[in-house]
Amino acid sequence: MKLPETSEWVLHSVAVIAQLPAGSTVSGAQLAEHFGVPGPYLSKQLAKLVRAGILTGSTGPRGGFRLAREPEQLSILELIGAVDGAADPYVCRELRQQGRGAARPEDCTRPCALAAVMRRAHDAWRESLSGVTVAQIVAGLPAEVLEKNRRLLLQSAR
Repeated sequence: MKLPETSEWVLHSVAVIAQLPAGSTVSGAQLAEHFGVPGPYLSKQLAKLVRAGILTGSTGPRGGFRLAREPEQLSILELIGAVDGAADPYVCRELRQQGRGAARPEDCTRPCALAAVMRRAHDAWRESLSGVTVAQIVAGLPAEVLEKNRRLLLQSAR
């Protein structure tokens, strides 16, 4: 499965916001500069996270984004779903019933073997991501990464 580049942006943005002290906010512009990504595109993704209840956003000189919930309550699957949706990427178009080698409809009452395999793979992928929280990701980062991100983002907020 291939996710859009913006999925990576969202995952990293939420992880870095989770590294900041409670009550801290970070602007979309700060995040875009921090990661070297286009601000307008990142802002659209951050807005999706606000609509999904993952982030809160405020405007003004002290405005920015912060987590709407504790990092222990945010799964990686939830982040991906907020920006990319939850649809199964494999769509069976019943190719087995088309063309010269078409199977009879009465022989196709159950999903084809390929559709079943792809469904199981998608379900396993979702289960795996649902079991990983933002808190777990942050807990696995080296201390120097945490310190650097905090220093750079809190310093640029002044």
